[in-house]
Amino acid sequence: MRRFKKVFVLLIALAFLVSIIPLTLTNAASSVKPGWKEDAKKPITFDWYINFSWFGTKWGGNAVSDYVTKKTGVKINFIVPAGNENEKLNVMIASNTLPDFITLGWWEEAVRKMIAGKLVYALDELAKKYDPYFFTVANKQRLGWYTQPDGHVYGYPNASYTPEDFKNPKLKIYSNQTFLVRKDIYEALGKPDMRKPDTFLKALADAKKKFPTVNGQPLIPIGFHEFTDTGCYSLESYLWNFLALPREKNGKLYDIVTNPEYIRWLKTFNEAYRRGLIAKDVFVDKRAQMEEKIAQGRYFSMIYQRTDFVSAQQELYKKNPKMIYIAVDGPANSKLEKPKLAGPGIAGWTLTMISKNNKDPKRAIRFMSYWLSPEGQKDFYLGPKGVTWNVIKGKEQFKPEVVKLMQTDRPTFDKKYGAELTYWMLGDWPFVSQWDPGMPPYLQQMADWTVGKTVSYAQYDGIEPPADSPEGIIARKVALKWGQVLPKLIMAKSSAEFDKIFNEFQAYKKQIGYDKVLAYEQKKLEENKKKLGIK
Repeated sequence: MRRFKKVFVLLIALAFLVSIIPLTLTNAASSVKPGWKEDAKKPITFDWYINFSWFGTKWGGNAVSDYVTKKTGVKINFIVPAGNENEKLNVMIASNTLPDFITLGWWEEAVRKMIAGKLVYALDELAKKYDPYFFTVANKQRLGWYTQPDGHVYGYPNASYTPEDFKNPKLKIYSNQTFLVRKDIYEALGKPDMRKPDTFLKALADAKKKFPTVNGQPLIPIGFHEFTDTGCYSLESYLWNFLALPREKNGKLYDIVTNPEYIRWLKTFNEAYRRGLIAKDVFVDKRAQMEEKIAQGRYFSMIYQRTDFVSAQQELYKKNPKMIYIAVDGPANSKLEKPKLAGPGIAGWTLTMISKNNKDPKRAIRFMSYWLSPEGQKDFYLGPKGVTWNVIKGKEQFKPEVVKLMQTDRPTFDKKYGAELTYWMLGDWPFVSQWDPGMPPYLQQMADWTVGKTVSYAQYDGIEPPADSPEGIIARKVALKWGQVLPKLIMAKSSAEFDKIFNEFQAYKKQIGYDKVLAYEQKKLEENKKKLGIK
């Protein structure tokens, strides 16, 4: 009888356990359901600060934003600085008037200020409290990269490519770094080899001699990114990568400007200036002036980022398809090795953060989770089915008329459709590339030239010391001094004067303790390598 009772009790207990298992699984499953769906019928408007003065697209009135609002209940009021971005953002930080969301470059000092000042939420804490679904859609490697020493994550990147992405054979990973020439002039010169200093200089001289003017304006033989108070991208990281310069020697960072290959090419540009092949315009022109001159076809060649060519290239193509710019092999090291161009890194391009002034942090983290999800990525990239895309030949893709507008009139496309990364703030670029419609040939060529030359420099992202640290103060002084020195090197009256200017700069760095900056960066580099699993 006792044995029967024991068996009966065991059976009852087993039945109870069996009965609650489905309930437990159901609760576990429900805990990772998309939280944003619970709020979809409750309208809300978030103020979203974009720390780029050039961003001008509004929310509402185009296919994507209207579709997303209808689905989620969320509207966005974008706030963009009218003038200097840093001034606007620093005022908001100082006065604690940050809006609901903030999107800014991951490298900005303001990121550290907002975290240190406890002005932004830890996304992982918000997710644990309000939306565990976040952890199912946020990339673990990206979260790991942005995890702070306190163990929390305060921002999520767009345009981020993990080391795994670089191993994916299905992904075409482009670089933005290109050496560009005007196609008709380059071909008229016999497609000269511009990889070596002597042939490079000859090509510039021949272009100036045979094509002295463009529509009555002087031809500019070579153009660069704008010169700022800290230097010029074209003659720094772009040139280093064209020359395939290593960032380390025997596992240790070194002062890359001392690399003989780099000095050799800086002297080549100095020689070009002394021969009248570098116009003084390049030292003073800002982006607006440069874009105008590109659209006029006034440059023969440029060390420039291809994405900044899109609008101007479209204008040129409309006027004369032969006047477009193409990417070709440019400055190379003395071994003529293939360039090692910077591909997108795990840090991405921008970070999006949620302010502690946010009017509804629960809705905010849930909306972020929606955007990061496969469904959200598809909605923001493709838009509503039947309006912007359809299944064509068995594949989800933009409708032909949508692609045509995208490729011929981007501003109108953004205003009408708002698709294909018009709203790029949380775009997962490797994921959405599956729907990439491609580019017209005159843009695709520039991108395709970089394929096979693109590498990841992710381990070097974010190794710079904080601006207010002793090392950061030294680094800032060196950067400002370099901003003065670089144009002087290019405009030096002789090779001897070049050497004098360069040696004085190196002495200045030694005097103020630049070795401390390298030591700090070395430590951060080793931490990054550990995060990325690089030995």
